[in-house]
Amino acid sequence: MEIQQLLLKFKFHILIASTFSIFIFALIYLAPRFLDVVKYFWPLLLSTALFLVAVVLFGWISPPVAEVSGEKAGEGILDFVAGQPEQLQPHLHEELREHEVGGGGGGEEGESSKVA
Repeated sequence: MEIQQLLLKFKFHILIASTFSIFIFALIYLAPRFLDVVKYFWPLLLSTALFLVAVVLFGWISPPVAEVSGEKAGEGILDFVAGQPEQLQPHLHEELREHEVGGGGGGEEGESSKVA
């Protein structure tokens, strides 16, 4: 009688453990063998390994880049992507003023819109 009570008390535990065991057994029985998977994917595994070796070698061989004085890493490219670099801005403002004063350039843009 005590065994029946214990079985009823732990029936969910026993059911979950047996279901998990059947699942693991079916997975092992139905899944392909590890060597079959390696045989199928060997080109991918080899190319990935060679790429990682190349990355490590280039990182080891290449000297670290010397930073520009006072400039943090990536700050120059951020200035370029975000807008005009500070060195070019005065030059561009002068060109814009000359363009406005000069009347729009050589007149090539307006000729295509004229009707004959």
